[in-house]
Amino acid sequence: MMRPMSDYANDLQHSGMIARDLDETIDFYTNKLGFELVGIYPNGENRCAFLRLGHLTIETWEGEPAPMRTGAINHWALDTPDIDAAYEHALEMGLNIREDSIQSIPTFWQRGIRYFNIIGPNQETIEFCQIL
Repeated sequence: MMRPMSDYANDLQHSGMIARDLDETIDFYTNKLGFELVGIYPNGENRCAFLRLGHLTIETWEGEPAPMRTGAINHWALDTPDIDAAYEHALEMGLNIREDSIQSIPTFWQRGIRYFNIIGPNQETIEFCQIL
């Protein structure tokens, strides 16, 4: 039997997302979501930035048209220990929240989840999720 590719990988390194406006994207992820700006690097005539929160690193770049819609990657989920406080803070910040209230799926994991989604500057979906 052939060995799986996981024999040659040990974790998720990054996910890539084209930015409509790289500076706006960096500002949103760092100042509103609290990601760390790991670096901005030249890529030919354009720039590429790496943003990190915990194990999630997003590579985002300029120079190609951003799709401005959900694509093959539907969303990123950020783990939260207090979904109610996270939702209230998102409301206070005026973030673009997709739902009118916190949602729940009781069949996920052992006791269910509660979550809400916000829309980022490139029309990407960012989920805040609490596993109950």
